[in-house]
Amino acid sequence: MEAYDHAILDQGAQEIVDTAKRTHSEVHGPIPLPTRIERYTVLSGPHVDKKARHQFEIRTHKRLIDILEATPRTIEALNKLSLPAGVDIKIKQR
Repeated sequence: MEAYDHAILDQGAQEIVDTAKRTHSEVHGPIPLPTRIERYTVLSGPHVDKKARHQFEIRTHKRLIDILEATPRTIEALNKLSLPAGVDIKIKQR
């Protein structure tokens, strides 16, 4: 899971964990992964002043949730789950 806001990311992760536990699946997580920080530096003025700059950054927070032995009922419940806007999910099956 990824999001720019850690609060909605934690809320979405908690909803996924609760749904998986309700369907009697074993859950590991949410495990916080390193936050990716992208920094951008731009000149504040269009002319001479090279020392005057503004810095902006975007933080991408990540969480990992392992659902072990997911049943078809668990997968169906997770597909019906609606998560907060701004939360991106990547699902991998092993």
